[in-house]
Amino acid sequence: MKIFVPIIASALALLCSCDRNSTQLHGGKKITPVNFSDVRISDSFWSPRLESHKEVTMAVCIDQIENKTGRMRNFENAAKGEGEHSGIFFDDSDVYKALEGMAYSLSNSPDPQLEAKCDEWIDKFAAAQQPDGYINTFYTLTGLDRRWTVMDKHEMYCAGHMIEAGVAYYNATGKRKLLDVCEKMVAHMMTQFGPGKKDWVPGHEEIELALVKLYETTGERKYLDFAYWLLEERGRGFGANDGIPWNAAYYQDEIPVRQMSEISGHAVRSMYLYCGMADVASYTGDTGYVGALDLLWDDVVNRNMYVTGGIGQTASNEGFSEDYSLPNLTAYCETCASVGMVLWNWRMNLMTGDGRYADVMERALYNGALAGISLKGDRFFYVNPLESLGDHHRQEWFGCACCPSQICRFLPSIGNYIYGVSDDAIWVNLFIGNSASLKIDGRDLTLSQETCYPWDGDVKITVGTRRKLDRELRLRIPGWCKDFSVSINGKPTDFASDNGYAVLSRKWADGDEVLLSMEMPVELVAADPRVKEDEGMRAVQRGPLVYCIEEVDNPDGFDTLTLSGDTSFDVDFEDDLLGGVVSIETDGGLEYIPYYAWDNREAGKMKVWVPFR
Repeated sequence: MKIFVPIIASALALLCSCDRNSTQLHGGKKITPVNFSDVRISDSFWSPRLESHKEVTMAVCIDQIENKTGRMRNFENAAKGEGEHSGIFFDDSDVYKALEGMAYSLSNSPDPQLEAKCDEWIDKFAAAQQPDGYINTFYTLTGLDRRWTVMDKHEMYCAGHMIEAGVAYYNATGKRKLLDVCEKMVAHMMTQFGPGKKDWVPGHEEIELALVKLYETTGERKYLDFAYWLLEERGRGFGANDGIPWNAAYYQDEIPVRQMSEISGHAVRSMYLYCGMADVASYTGDTGYVGALDLLWDDVVNRNMYVTGGIGQTASNEGFSEDYSLPNLTAYCETCASVGMVLWNWRMNLMTGDGRYADVMERALYNGALAGISLKGDRFFYVNPLESLGDHHRQEWFGCACCPSQICRFLPSIGNYIYGVSDDAIWVNLFIGNSASLKIDGRDLTLSQETCYPWDGDVKITVGTRRKLDRELRLRIPGWCKDFSVSINGKPTDFASDNGYAVLSRKWADGDEVLLSMEMPVELVAADPRVKEDEGMRAVQRGPLVYCIEEVDNPDGFDTLTLSGDTSFDVDFEDDLLGGVVSIETDGGLEYIPYYAWDNREAGKMKVWVPFR
């Protein structure tokens, strides 16, 4: 198929430009997500990845945690109260994140053997907990007298990941043992910190959003209030403690959170902070929080985000430098940060019903986050540059292994991000083959999707209902899509457009079929002219996927390859290439593959941005 592609406007401006008055953020969730446990994915793109997660990725994580590192031994030693602590002081969090991924897998696909492994781990966590509720193997084994003395020793960070795992496992199995451990740890923390007690700024955010999950699960308002208190502590000068240097910008502690307008410091910390702010605001209605999040989103997406949805320009702080400084070869773009972009933008969409947030969520999902794991599911990227000299490769594990465990917990939860429900509408945000069970006005409803997305733009949605349902169906029209059509039961239909959605209003009957057909041409993307590193360059994108060139496909003169305004493209689905992908070839013989799939063959150079002549 030959496609001629004109140059389009700036990638950042095209993707993320917004009328700041077009959607007013407000306190409280507008949309309730449909939980992934109610969504059964059957999709040619995602099902193989979920299968490799179940069969390979979890096994890799379990093996590393139990056999190749000392992470589980730390819990065993802590239970005995003797022995050395091995690894880094925050390594407990990797175990909790892996367990969270195992719990999500159980929700998708019950497995008695896996559940028994989870129970075995949880027994070890419970045995390691101190009588006063405290649990952290680093301080248990190196000196409990030093706990809660240094704000950047990740005690609350580890506790937050334990809480997320405890909630996930309780939801998957109904078993409370880990949830009880979590509540005891939070009770201990609340004896130390809070109004009239010791001030505290967690050096690495995570506890804030975890406490909201605990509140949602137990109904105990004190957990939400504690999360709110921790957020309000920031920017008050409490971070510099006990004479230990504290980089306030790095830790998001320069100013109170409701006064924030520019992102700074460590990228993953920032994402977790913004998730926590969004979660708290969704219950408290704090307009100061949502106003700050609006300004922060504008700064992140329009001045500091890569075309892949990755964030974090520099290795020195695993985070941000100057606006519009987006180097490709040295881009950091930590996998955890890309997952954080998915989590934050999902929350922003739930609060507003604005499709621009789901656009960024999708971009980060299919490019920045998915690149973090190999096609086999057994190797991982920590750093995701947009250019390589052939010396950057996925690894089996890392000394700091936050990214493998992050991917382990993230992949099986992707069903979370597909659908949402509000008082007047059902929202379709991602196009993934699935069958979902919903409760609408007390009645059962099913939605099923059939699609070959992201390889083509046709999506068929079938409604299943016993009684007619009067509810809007809102289909997100991605920002990359310039031409599309919608039909119902084979007939073209009119629709309203609202904040990035096609709005279909009718009384839905059993068997109604909606067909969304989105044109998916190849596009040449130019960066914002203020991004000097990409000046005179173009990237290639098709649908939600950013593409790149690898030396293995383009061995001759790789460093001198160029694009031009006259370049045309052949698009072809290749079953035997990289697990089955749509490849793109220019009329000059330049071959592109999806960015997420690079470094899965022989070593060689790679680049996303190519000189434009």
